[in-house]
Amino acid sequence: MAQDLTLSRSIVTAIINAPIEKVDIADWLFNLPDAEYQRCSTKHIAAGTTTTDSGKPMSINVETIGDALMIQHYVAEIKEPTICRMVSTSDSITANGHTKVHVVWELSAKKIDDETCEYSNRIHASATDEMLEFIKKHGITLEQAAASRQAASDAHNKEETPNFARSIERRALSKS
Repeated sequence: MAQDLTLSRSIVTAIINAPIEKVDIADWLFNLPDAEYQRCSTKHIAAGTTTTDSGKPMSINVETIGDALMIQHYVAEIKEPTICRMVSTSDSITANGHTKVHVVWELSAKKIDDETCEYSNRIHASATDEMLEFIKKHGITLEQAAASRQAASDAHNKEETPNFARSIERRALSKS
């Protein structure tokens, strides 16, 4: 049986006070100004968009999660108005050095009623082979690394999710 390499799973929801028909998470994410991204969390440093060499849309996010500086290269696997599934092999830089973390970020909205929807911000981080070697070298168990990452990821997600929802809401309501 394969080892579970999960470091953290965090799901936080918030209400968007806009009709689902006006919500476009993909448009919001890939047109999010850097300053707006920074306003959504005290831990957000920078954001931008680009593409992979093959032309797939990519969101680059720089932020701190706990004591780690994270540089995330999120490639869009699903890019639709009510769901974006983004996947990154992210750089994690700590006082102990540099390693890689696999992160799946899923942003979605579902209709509650004609004027309201629920936004979900799901983040799943897993250890890469490189990270397993890194934590072993530093005398840290996967369980210790996971406990630390889970607490940091939950705290971060609880701060950014309501702010992301408000930002998506403002964009949705600005559409005629």
